[in-house]
Amino acid sequence: MSVERRQTIWEMLKEKGMLSLKELEEVFPNISSMTLRRDFQYFESIGEAIRVKGGIRYIRSMGGLQEDVYAMRLLMNKAAKDKVAQIAAEYIETGRSIFLDSGTTAMNLAYNLPDKHLSILTSSPHIALEVLKRHTPSVNLIGGTINRESFSVSGQQSLKFVENYNFDVAFMVPSAFSKENGFSIGNHSECELKRNIVQKSKKNIVMVDCSKFGKSMPFTFATLEQIHILITDAKPPEDMLETAKRYGILVRWE
Repeated sequence: MSVERRQTIWEMLKEKGMLSLKELEEVFPNISSMTLRRDFQYFESIGEAIRVKGGIRYIRSMGGLQEDVYAMRLLMNKAAKDKVAQIAAEYIETGRSIFLDSGTTAMNLAYNLPDKHLSILTSSPHIALEVLKRHTPSVNLIGGTINRESFSVSGQQSLKFVENYNFDVAFMVPSAFSKENGFSIGNHSECELKRNIVQKSKKNIVMVDCSKFGKSMPFTFATLEQIHILITDAKPPEDMLETAKRYGILVRWE
């Protein structure tokens, strides 16, 4: 599917900064060069890349066009994110203090948030606004610097903000997971915040679609043994299930 292919291209582009047509032809041997060129045109059309000789280059900051990029991310792998969010919603209990991570998978959970007495803390302005659509939950937005790329708040101010905050449950979203490097993301400042949240929370629930398994990003915020529940959209690899069982981690998928 074009949406899944473009999600893969998007992740590669963010990680490498530049992609050539030749590289993508090797990754997608059954996709025509013309189709891959149209994918390049798509990322340029939304202001997230510029075409260069033989490929595209990633643009990290595009001002107002970033909202369009965020909307595109919400649509990427949407069916998988919906599955993960619906399972995760089962673990939201009345009266709990909850951290909702940033990212579009967490946004899908916010869409499924019940109108209960909850204390919500989030690093995502988008999620904070979504929670406000309910009448009952309270919501606090972490203070700090907003990352234009991820629409997430982080930085030194955010670390101070969570010092005296206690969480019953933290719903965390990684950009990648591998046995060697655990749950990782591409931004160091956001990684520091996520590490603090994981250490302070009584229960850590990681939400991740299976397309991110076997991949690594530069900064690790948690290892498998630090979490309590892993929620994904398809059955994980057997070696991952065996490791999770050894550490007493519940793995859920549909």
